[in-house]
Amino acid sequence: MTGKPVINLADVPLKYIGNGKAFKARVGSFAHLIGSKGLGAMLHVVEPGEKAFPFHAHHLIHELFVILEGEGTYRFGDERFAVKAGDVCAAPTGGPEVAHQLINTGTTPLKYLGISNIAETEVVEYPDSKKFAVMSRFDWANPGGGGVRFVGRAETSLNYYDGEDT
Repeated sequence: MTGKPVINLADVPLKYIGNGKAFKARVGSFAHLIGSKGLGAMLHVVEPGEKAFPFHAHHLIHELFVILEGEGTYRFGDERFAVKAGDVCAAPTGGPEVAHQLINTGTTPLKYLGISNIAETEVVEYPDSKKFAVMSRFDWANPGGGGVRFVGRAETSLNYYDGEDT
């Protein structure tokens, strides 16, 4: 480990993510900055009316969200829950029944921590858009930094032997 095993959230470097439409947020991964190896942590800052990520479910990564500031709605499976500073939301592994999303339905920024285990390989389902993502050795702290990431839909799947003529 290089550096201190302590960081102040005000010092976490944030970057903008999203599609500029329904999804806009500032996020910063920081667990790796303080020496964490098997646990990930990301600070999220979401403006009113926005969402950081689409409604999704992880097959291997368990997440826990700690609401630090603001208020919003936690969409979980078929339910919605009002959340505010001090609330903690669980996002266990599974399918659409545990798909989750935090939405800022308040009037001030929604700031929260996402804490999770680290999985070298992951499958994520997106029930709203019927997509899935498969990732292996993907660097969440540096999304352009290597590994494999594929986002698609089941109907675009190839036959196992497609292109295997030799």
